[in-house]
Amino acid sequence: MFKIPEPDGYLSASDVKDVAEEVITPLPLPGVEGSPLDPGDIWLVVILACVNETSIWETCKDTDGTPCDDTTLTWLHTLNREWLEVVANLLLKRLAMTILDRSGSRIVSIDFIDNPYHGDHYVDEGELCSMAPKDGTTTCHRYCTAYVVSNEKPVTLAMTFVRNDEDEADAVERVLARVENYPFEIDLLLADSGFYNERVIRRSREIAATVVHVPKKGERMKDKLDVHKSYMTTYRMYKDSERELRFPLAVAVSYQNGNRGKHGEVVRGYVACGVTDRSAKQVERLYRKRSGIETSYRLLRQARGITTTRDPVVRFAIMLVAALLENLWLVLRWAVVARPRRGGRDLPEEFTFKTFCDWIRHELEAELRRRWRLKMNGVGVPASQAVAAG
Repeated sequence: MFKIPEPDGYLSASDVKDVAEEVITPLPLPGVEGSPLDPGDIWLVVILACVNETSIWETCKDTDGTPCDDTTLTWLHTLNREWLEVVANLLLKRLAMTILDRSGSRIVSIDFIDNPYHGDHYVDEGELCSMAPKDGTTTCHRYCTAYVVSNEKPVTLAMTFVRNDEDEADAVERVLARVENYPFEIDLLLADSGFYNERVIRRSREIAATVVHVPKKGERMKDKLDVHKSYMTTYRMYKDSERELRFPLAVAVSYQNGNRGKHGEVVRGYVACGVTDRSAKQVERLYRKRSGIETSYRLLRQARGITTTRDPVVRFAIMLVAALLENLWLVLRWAVVARPRRGGRDLPEEFTFKTFCDWIRHELEAELRRRWRLKMNGVGVPASQAVAAG
């Protein structure tokens, strides 16, 4: 499928571009019947748009070796979401398992990514989800993701599209099913309060120990959190109903001590399945391990192309390309460039994700013949100004 460069020489921009192309172009693109183009021609445009953080229109306008933007988008509109998602997740898995130890165990975080969206739906209202106000809108396309919680290898394990007209637990189930099929042990699952859901908790605790942040909603939960000392207890969700779910609840009290200009107590609750041998404060420390995932999000945004299309599948494809590029960078950084040393590998500071994207951009702009010229106005400086300047 793709060949990682041998780590016995120098990694070049050409190597990086070639392997990026090998990783992305297998994404299934049915295309337009009878067109002389190849799917690879279209995916190169998407890759360049992503590493440039620009639009397909800008990419096609500024290059001579690409199809026009209308042709590119016509091809992209033929994408099938289910097929695209299956193949993309297989590619994410192959990249991840290039550097993850099968015999080890991992902490995994599940999360939602909201991609802000302005405008009406494309085909049906179920495409759009609601979110807190951001970027001047309250609607978005939503994706459920799973990541390895790791400072060195925070790879994306799985991603799925979330529809507004489905139970979000269904999307979580799809992601968890893919995570469960990985060949390593899952030591712990972490999730924020968006995953405080009966079905999600039941399913995740079947896979591994689970810590989920609890929202301060409902009188019974508020009573549990109205304390001044950390403690462990049991909580009954949907108490006395057929859906009743009992789980360990960790209530952790901490003090802000002027952090970000704030003072006083902060009380947080956590679902604590499978970690009842820990104190409430230890459970909170486990949950805080997922905070590093914000770094992965920031990197993902650095390779996300811009588009004004309303088609949620095209927008999803661009997000998947960004995730695949980030995983590829992690693979190259760790397997090809990082130098072995006692206690682990020495990760090179100079091979940043930005450098990775710059190298791909440089090679693709040369290959796709970036236009390094602009049409002149044919007028120049007005004569009166030219005389005055003289």
